Amino acid sequence: MNIVFFSFLVTFIAGLSTLLGLIPIYFKIKNINILISLSLAFAAGVMLSVSINSLLIESFNLTNNLLSVILFVLIGILISKIINKILKNIDNKLYKLGIMNSIALMIHNIPEGILTFSTTTININLGLQLALSIIFHNIPEGISISVPIYYSTNSKKKAWFYTIISGFSEFLGALLTYIFMYRYINDSFIGIILALTTGIMIYISLVELVPNSLSYKQKKITYISFIIGYIFMLFFK
Repeated sequence: MNIVFFSFLVTFIAGLSTLLGLIPIYFKIKNINILISLSLAFAAGVMLSVSINSLLIESFNLTNNLLSVILFVLIGILISKIINKILKNIDNKLYKLGIMNSIALMIHNIPEGILTFSTTTININLGLQLALSIIFHNIPEGISISVPIYYSTNSKKKAWFYTIISGFSEFLGALLTYIFMYRYINDSFIGIILALTTGIMIYISLVELVPNSLSYKQKKITYISFIIGYIFMLFFK
């Protein structure tokens, strides 16, 4: 199979998994808070596990420069912090929350698409592992868009629209990579992208997902789901 086509396919499937976050709007759930708390904490564990045990190690192996890896991890954290600061200035009404989640996740998913496509072209096993972790955290991301939009508008069409936009941005990242950056992809490039993404994922996991999960007053569910998510991804190393 053509490696470029396969990389596009892997990235497309990873992005498409965001649509699984639409499932809750089709069921009558008595306590949606428990579902969201569990999903966010599980995704946080998955992201942190992949960041530390896969992306960080692979970044160092590719760049062979510890200072460079640390620098770009910190830059990734800084980028996430800046985005977070911008979004905090926005009114958190339910409908706007869903829209802003969609916009924020588009910003997040484009570099994810770049990373997944680039990594798969260089290392299929690592690319598949990365795509799997993205699938698991894209599901609660989809929930974070579809649930606020649906429960504020009672419109499944709007929930679908904003969720699709977020998921498709992953494929857009892959397309941009192929058109503009494919010829420049090498070990150092991938190593830098991995380090940046490590910083972004660590920040999102510990600063965004875990605190948001805890905000639903389900501490035991948060901690247990986080641990399960972390351990679960160790089996895909």
